[in-house]
Amino acid sequence: MMNIPNQITIARIIMVFIFLALANVEPGKMFTDNTARISHIVAYGIAILAGFTDLVDGWIARRYNMITDFGKLMDPLADKIFIVATFLMCIEQQLMPAWIAVIVISREFLVTGLRTLAVQHNEVIAADRWGKIKTLSQMLMLLIAGAEWNGFIYLKTTTVCDFRLWTAWQGFLWAIVLVTLISGFGYFYRHRHLYLKSL
Repeated sequence: MMNIPNQITIARIIMVFIFLALANVEPGKMFTDNTARISHIVAYGIAILAGFTDLVDGWIARRYNMITDFGKLMDPLADKIFIVATFLMCIEQQLMPAWIAVIVISREFLVTGLRTLAVQHNEVIAADRWGKIKTLSQMLMLLIAGAEWNGFIYLKTTTVCDFRLWTAWQGFLWAIVLVTLISGFGYFYRHRHLYLKSL
């Protein structure tokens, strides 16, 4: 039987594809406006749940000594699938320029490669403070972007005390890029022995 963390990891991958299917339901000949609206709200909820499982499965595996080779392979892949899907949806909804997604996704794959190299040297690269801040900032971005997409807030048109929410959103995206770069460079600097001796 597959253990609980691995079941959660597989469930996250499935949820991502369900999210994509529901998020792309558009009103037209096949679906009414109300059906599309409900589908988008459900997709938003599924994305939040998938993001939550990203935090849970690794913690359970470490806490209860359920770490497996399958989990080491699939958990980071599930994370990347989730991040790619959500960031591409933000680009499609014109909430984010493509270059930000390229930086974030590139960082994810580079760190995954570094972790793979560490495993070959019997080392484990645990998430550090900046990595955790990066993950939390991405989860917050997902919450805000999903709320905008579903019409719960209006980033592009709302102003608060003559300050546009869209300006704050752009600043937040720049902060995510900065945290992503700091986190990525930190991993590669602290674990430079892994790749320098292979050059």
